[in-house]
Amino acid sequence: MFDILAVTNFGLEAVATRELKALGYDAKGASTGRVLFRGDARAVARANLHLRTADRVLIRLASFPCRDFDTLFEGVKALPWEEWIPADFAFPVDGRSVRSQLSSVPALQRTVKKGIVQRLLAAHRTQTLPETGPTVRIEISLLHDTATLTLDTSGPGLHKRGYRTTPGEAALKETLAAGLVLLSVWRPDRPLVDPFCGTGTIAIEAAMIARNLAPGLHRAFDAERWPRLGEAAWREARDEALAQPRGDLAYTIHASDLDERALGLARRAAVAAGVERDVHFKHQPFDQLHSRAEYGCIVTNPPYGVRLGEDAEIEALYRAMPLVFRALPTWSFHVLTGRLDLEQIVGQKATRRRKFYNAQIECWYFQFLGPRPNDRSVSEKAERNGEDSGGEQTDVHDSGETDGAESVRGGESPEEPSVASSPSGRSTRPPRLQPSPAFGGLRDRDAREVREFGACLTKNVRHLRRYPSRGITCYRVYERDQVDVPLIIDLYEGRAHVAEYEREHSRTPAQQADWWDAVKREIAAATGIAPDQIFTKEKHRQRDFTQHEKVEHTGHAVLVHEGGLTFEVNLRDYIDTGLFLDHRLTRTMVREQARNERFLNLFCYTGAFTVYAAAGGAESTTSVDLSNTYLDWAKRNLAHNSLAGTRHRFVRGDVLEFLRDHPPGAHYDLAVVDPPTYSRSKATEEDWDVAEDHTELLTRTLALMAPGGTVYFSTNYRRFKMDEAALAAAGASIREISTQTVPPEYRNRRIHRCWRITKG
Repeated sequence: MFDILAVTNFGLEAVATRELKALGYDAKGASTGRVLFRGDARAVARANLHLRTADRVLIRLASFPCRDFDTLFEGVKALPWEEWIPADFAFPVDGRSVRSQLSSVPALQRTVKKGIVQRLLAAHRTQTLPETGPTVRIEISLLHDTATLTLDTSGPGLHKRGYRTTPGEAALKETLAAGLVLLSVWRPDRPLVDPFCGTGTIAIEAAMIARNLAPGLHRAFDAERWPRLGEAAWREARDEALAQPRGDLAYTIHASDLDERALGLARRAAVAAGVERDVHFKHQPFDQLHSRAEYGCIVTNPPYGVRLGEDAEIEALYRAMPLVFRALPTWSFHVLTGRLDLEQIVGQKATRRRKFYNAQIECWYFQFLGPRPNDRSVSEKAERNGEDSGGEQTDVHDSGETDGAESVRGGESPEEPSVASSPSGRSTRPPRLQPSPAFGGLRDRDAREVREFGACLTKNVRHLRRYPSRGITCYRVYERDQVDVPLIIDLYEGRAHVAEYEREHSRTPAQQADWWDAVKREIAAATGIAPDQIFTKEKHRQRDFTQHEKVEHTGHAVLVHEGGLTFEVNLRDYIDTGLFLDHRLTRTMVREQARNERFLNLFCYTGAFTVYAAAGGAESTTSVDLSNTYLDWAKRNLAHNSLAGTRHRFVRGDVLEFLRDHPPGAHYDLAVVDPPTYSRSKATEEDWDVAEDHTELLTRTLALMAPGGTVYFSTNYRRFKMDEAALAAAGASIREISTQTVPPEYRNRRIHRCWRITKG
């Protein structure tokens, strides 16, 4: 009987221990990365053939205290090396030293080699040791001044299964891949997907586990040629491995990637491993991941941003994960990554996490566990808008061994990992309280809020049902009526524009996405608008943004109508659509007053006021804005109404600079000034702040107005205070008309403030 050590990757010791126990051996952890058990020559052979998570199998010859080279030499020389190493065998020596007096590894190797040589020369009664025969690799390991001498029975690492001849870029080691599968909650009766499969290691290892294929069956081992162990032990172990029953897969394993070269390598490896019928490899982007199957598992090793790709691209990929995974509400997700901030990126804690090293890179194995297969209620509730069994997550972890993993929150409790001799066993544990989906789902309070929102919106729509018959086809139907659903919803002739105001909430990104889906369903039900015509955006409080922040670049423009006029709006690309509905009544006032007037539109945006003035018979119009995009948009709006012509002038430039460069005089009779609250632009050195800059803006505007001319000034700044003294000094009379300009459907009667300023 020998002392045998299974050497594993850091973090896989407990998995290797379970594998050995499944083979019938009493194994226990000896130190970091080493599992000890006792056995004979057949045990050595079986361990090499069957262990999936061990890197190599060692026979421990001796272990003794050692603080100097003389002690080491004599200890080595005293061992029966001749029983293991014939006279012609090669016997290279590897070494390592950790926290020991003897720290020079080359010196350790020389001392051990010298001791072995002297012992073999005397034992074999020879003068030379040619080392031309088979190899017996020896390791001297010093840990805390204790020397351990071992023989490597494996030769090349056990991760070299024999099915892969060309390693792929950033390929995952086979032993670690098998460990990830065995540590997951996947079983052969459940679906398995790897959406970042690379050269397919995880999928192939999983298929071999399911089929109960011994990983070392198609390779050779150094110890097969050692006389001490004998050929019979290896022959018997191989016959046993070939004769063991093959397992079944209920679902084909799916693996996808964007790298066609890697997929080609994966397919060839699957053929070599004998599992080509069990794994389907596909060229597919991650965001197209989907499945109709339930209770599946994702086990994957996505790029880290360390060696592949750019950091910003990788972070964007990780941020997309919860939004993709939420479409699989009954699944569990296992992600090995060098991005240690994964939980911060995806916006939620993992159920469990475990530390590993992959090619010297520190990684964590994050497990986001969903419901157990014996609970059908979660999938049914997911179909009912996520009305799950509770609010907060419930801790339902096993009370037993966690293999060094950190348990963080509730989720599907992993059963004992399957091993070679029992790949498809089901747990006989009694059912327990089930958690929400790993990603997404609505909590009870969220579902209740959405239902109440739907009822409120339905009531509002019913109240405004006569608007279209009155010619009002673009209007507001909901404006933060409920504090927990802070939306602004405007209807644009069979389309809905929905903006969510920024606020703190406790939903994860995936839950927020599901919340949005539920909200859109309520909007569609209340308004009769098709879901693909509901456009949603998040509206931030303006800080360093320009007035009309762009969020997409689709160029998705449609034509709508107001007051018998046609306007182009973009409901997808911009926070503001191109038509401020709260100024519907103000625009009517301008049209009624515009006949034969010279009209000035400052901060003209898309020119809606200009169109109304032109339609009202204005003698001329001048529209000023810093953006060519909006000036072109304004020109198109005039053209849509057959109002384009030379009497309409467009000026690209900063409004204050335009006013400063304009000589005073009676140039205009009617003006609209609707500035942003705050604006920062690369095109000008000055930031715009309406609170500070409105005085100069209005006094300079009045200087260009004819006597009796009218300026309509509006702002959305809630704390705005008009500098009436300065305007009075400029000879103007001021009257606030806000109540007359806010449309009646607006719940917020202070959506804007508006003044009519007349030059004396």
